[in-house]
Amino acid sequence: MLVLPVAFFVVFRYIPMGNIVIAFKDYNIFEGVFGSPWMWDEYAYVAGRQVSREPRPWFHWFQEAFQNPAFVRALRNTLWLNFLDLVFGFPAPIILAILLNELAFKRFKKITQTVVYVPHFISWIIISGMAVQLFATGGGVVNILLGRVGLGPINFLGDPGNWIVTFIGLGVWRGMGWGTIIYLAAITGINSELYEAAEVDGAGRWGKIWHVTLPGIRPTMVILLILNLGWMLGSEFDRYWAMVNPVVHHVGDVINTFVYDHGIRSMRFSFTAAVGLFQSAVSVIFLLTANFIAKRVGERGIM
Repeated sequence: MLVLPVAFFVVFRYIPMGNIVIAFKDYNIFEGVFGSPWMWDEYAYVAGRQVSREPRPWFHWFQEAFQNPAFVRALRNTLWLNFLDLVFGFPAPIILAILLNELAFKRFKKITQTVVYVPHFISWIIISGMAVQLFATGGGVVNILLGRVGLGPINFLGDPGNWIVTFIGLGVWRGMGWGTIIYLAAITGINSELYEAAEVDGAGRWGKIWHVTLPGIRPTMVILLILNLGWMLGSEFDRYWAMVNPVVHHVGDVINTFVYDHGIRSMRFSFTAAVGLFQSAVSVIFLLTANFIAKRVGERGIM
């Protein structure tokens, strides 16, 4: 059963890591990864002939990225939007899981759990189309209802501040169900005798949640928090590509969309690899730092 998953990660995750050397080369698509010259080489091969070239420092592509105002803006947007995702998206499944666990009607609990889990399977392309139908200034369902109660149309998708609120809200809505299932599984693993002991000690419903449920799922919370912090410089390309429009591009352009616009579409693969390597290195630093802090405060961490 492990052959296919292991093969997938080896072929599509580990073997491609060898191509990271492109970030330190003057990559030529015709010469290939290992045939292209290093940045500091004085010679290169063009059509099989050796020609002289101007050597440049190994960090040339990194330097070019940091001197690009568009990259600095994309880096700032990535950190800010991911921070908001973490602040509002991380506690949402915890709260929902606790609420579902407290429901007395099991059938209603299962139906609700299924309904909140369904958005996880909807692509961001479809969600962006739904957002236009719901939040468009002219003809959007939400704005039509707001107009009927006298609140007037709100530019959810064109105003930068409103777009950020809408963007984060849709992200929480889509991902909340997946996290809820994880936390419900963790709650199921809590020994029922702890609830009985808390009830004997006089704890009410809120007391049992605070003193039994939350401590019981704390290891799961820590692990997911560490993983989310490791994703602070990452992003779902399709989410941003589908939701961003020219009016809010200056607040919605992130590193992944920057790489696509300024690297891949221009066939500047060395520049793209350098930005991607920087992104991965910073993500690893975030991950290791969060794991170190978790261990220092007495949690197990992820490694």
